[in-house]
Amino acid sequence: MKRQILFAIILLSSTVAFAQVTQEDLDKQIKLLTEKVGALQKENATRKSEIETLNKKLKSANDSIDTLKQMTQDNSKAINQAESQLGKQIKETGEKNEGKITEVSDSLSKNSLYGIIGVLSAILLSGLLYWLLSKRQRTDKTEVETQLSNAKKSIEEEQVQINTKLAELYNGQMELLKQERKANPSNEIDHSLALKVADEIVKMQMNLVHMDSKIRGHKQLTIAVTNVFDNFKANGYEIVDLLNKPYNDGMNMDASKEPDPSLNEGEQVIRRIIKPEIHYNNKMIQKAQVIVAYGE
Repeated sequence: MKRQILFAIILLSSTVAFAQVTQEDLDKQIKLLTEKVGALQKENATRKSEIETLNKKLKSANDSIDTLKQMTQDNSKAINQAESQLGKQIKETGEKNEGKITEVSDSLSKNSLYGIIGVLSAILLSGLLYWLLSKRQRTDKTEVETQLSNAKKSIEEEQVQINTKLAELYNGQMELLKQERKANPSNEIDHSLALKVADEIVKMQMNLVHMDSKIRGHKQLTIAVTNVFDNFKANGYEIVDLLNKPYNDGMNMDASKEPDPSLNEGEQVIRRIIKPEIHYNNKMIQKAQVIVAYGE
C-alpha cells in the first residue's frame, strides 16, 4: 500500500512539474489513481469483515465472563450460608453442653465422663469440618477468580490486536485522504471520513488510559493511535484533548452528568468522551459530547 501511495505522489508531482503533458496523459493518470483508490477501498471492506468476525468472538468471550461472574456470586452466597448455618449449630451445641455439664458437675461418673468427651469430640469434629469446608470454598473461589482474570487478560489482548489493526487502517485512510486532496485541491472538502475516524480513535485512546500498560500489544496500539493523530494534524484537523480535564457549565459542548463520590463537592471532571471536539483549520466542525463526573 505504501508503494502504491508513493507511486501516486511521484505521478502527481510529475504532472505538476511538466506543464506540456497532454490532456490524454492526464486522463490516464487520473484513471490509474482512481483504480488504485478502488483497490484500497476493496481491501478496506475486507478488513471490516474480518473485524466484525473478531467483534463476534469478543462478544462471546464477554458472555462467558458474565457466566463465570454469576457462578462466583453463587459460590459466595453458598459459602456465606454454610458459614452462618454451621456457626449457629456450633454455638447452639456449645450452649446445650454447658448446661448439661453444670447439671451433672456434682455427680460425674465414668459413663457421663465418656459422654462429655464424646460431646467435646463432636464439637471439635464440627469445628474441623467447618474449617475444611471454608478452606475448600475459598480455594474454589480463588480458582474461579483466577479463571476470570486470565479470561479478562486474553480478551484485552485480543481487543488490543483488533484496535491496532483498526488504527493502522484508519491511518491508511487518512493518508489516502491527504493524497486525494492534493490531487484535487479545488474539490469541496468532505469531513465525514475524518469525523468517523476521530470518533473511533478517541475511543481507543480512552481504552488505553484505563488498560494495564503491561498487556501484550499495548505499546504497538499506542504508537498506531499516535500515528493517526499525527496524520490528522497533517490534514489540517485538530482533536481537542478533553479526557479527565476540568469542566464548567459555560463550555460549548453537550454534557451528561453522573455523580462521583471520589470528587469534592462542586468539582466537575470530563470522564468519558462520546464524540470529540474537532477543529479544521482552527474552526470547529464538530461539538464534543461528553460524560462529566461531579462531586456531591
